[in-house]
Amino acid sequence: MNPGPDRTVRAGASAPARPLARRVRGLSDRAVVWLFVTPTILVLLAINIFPLLWTIWLSFTNYRANRPNAEVEWVGLRNYERILNKEDIWEYLQATAHFLSWTMILQVIIGFGLALLINRQFRGHSFWTTVILLPMMLSPAVVGVFWTYLFQPQTGIFSYIVNVFVDVGPLDMIGSVDLAPWAIVMVDTWMWAPYVMLICLAGLRSIPDYVYEAAEVDGASAWRRFWSITVPMVLPFLMLAVLFRAIENFKMFDMVVELTSGGPGSTTELASINLKREAFEKWRTGYSSAFAVILFVTVFGAANVYVKAMNAVKRR
Repeated sequence: MNPGPDRTVRAGASAPARPLARRVRGLSDRAVVWLFVTPTILVLLAINIFPLLWTIWLSFTNYRANRPNAEVEWVGLRNYERILNKEDIWEYLQATAHFLSWTMILQVIIGFGLALLINRQFRGHSFWTTVILLPMMLSPAVVGVFWTYLFQPQTGIFSYIVNVFVDVGPLDMIGSVDLAPWAIVMVDTWMWAPYVMLICLAGLRSIPDYVYEAAEVDGASAWRRFWSITVPMVLPFLMLAVLFRAIENFKMFDMVVELTSGGPGSTTELASINLKREAFEKWRTGYSSAFAVILFVTVFGAANVYVKAMNAVKRR
């Protein structure tokens, strides 16, 4: 019996697909995994690995991005020597260390305290959780502009609130050499302490109730339960939050630029802000690339040591 024309066309259209389907079905599981993973690896190489290698190469040259056609000279380790022997660099790193250490301390204390408070089931706790999380949902640049108005010595509400309790007159938080570093610490803590709270809250919710019940049956006080159960079991979550926030704060840029622009003078000029000035204001691309490599190695090495310590805590 002669098949109709439509049947012949359909059979012809599906014929090339059958060998391909058989070839795909004939692949091993490992080959199928690589088939899906390879495009992702290529994208990561294009957007992460290649720029890193390019930056490392530029750090050994005198290349300037505003002179792309100029002859590039290989300078070896000269850029690294100039950075490490420059006194101003250590001031920028000291400002970064001050910002990083105090924000971590305050965010851990406030975030953990808020998590303990929100973990208690009280009326409206969902509403207050949402309110507390609002700051971290904002853009850092928007937060910087917002707090700039709040810190105005004559019209800002912050100066007014302080003077309600202590009569110190107009308080210039972002124009004072002594107060400006604490201003950026305060704003970053206000913005990101809820993030630490969220991670600590996940740790508190993961503790089984029967652990507390068994401790209570054994006669352990609330203070004893807190130090023997709550703190050890939440500590890995807390350390993870510190790791994330430390990495983010080490490269903090937009919020500080909008708030103080690195001033007054260079009091709040963090390493990331100075890196931007060298790269896109002075156009010392090779020099700034070397600085970026130094910062990358510092963060990478510190993060590896910290992760090993965190894994040791988890294994206890």
